Amino acid sequence: MATPRIIKKYPNRRLYDTETSTYITLAEVKDLVLGYKDFQVLDAKSGEDLTRAILLQIILEEESGGVPMFSTDMLSNIIRYYGHSMQGLMGSYLERSIHAFHEAQKRFQEQAQVLIPKVPPDAFSNLISGQPIPQVMGGYLEKGAKAVIDMQDELRSQAFKLFSGFPYAQPPGDGPAEEPPVTPAPPKAAPKPTRGGARKPRTTRK
Repeated sequence: MATPRIIKKYPNRRLYDTETSTYITLAEVKDLVLGYKDFQVLDAKSGEDLTRAILLQIILEEESGGVPMFSTDMLSNIIRYYGHSMQGLMGSYLERSIHAFHEAQKRFQEQAQVLIPKVPPDAFSNLISGQPIPQVMGGYLEKGAKAVIDMQDELRSQAFKLFSGFPYAQPPGDGPAEEPPVTPAPPKAAPKPTRGGARKPRTTRK
């Protein structure tokens, strides 16, 4: 595996590219991302990895100007998952979804260049802006969201089955817990008859 390109960040917020021995801007770091260059941003003093912080800074600048990619609702929903038990799952879901979309775009461009030379890079963007491609992508995302919900329901069901022996394991909203079955008592034995049969009641003579 090739050694990543090292970029050092100094206290004055300047970025120094050790490969070219020059200071670079945040826009030039963005060009490295677009060029699929493997790089790592390190603090010049402590050696702390600041790559994620720099990438988030690039996203912030892109979202602040031009056409934003993330809506307010989407950002709010992402924030709500921080500290949530499903935070790791949500991060994995977003990463896999974006990776799948990126691979589909890359495959389309490669096939288009073979079939039709000199296809413009934005051909895929123009294609998905038509119909019914957005509907297909929307259906794909809905299926992905449904898969997450189904998995949550399955985990919830398994958890309640695991702790079904405890009285507090009854799922909320499913009604009161069923009472244990009561075993009926055995019938009492009939009294034994006395010798000579039952005595007749005495009658009083007047």
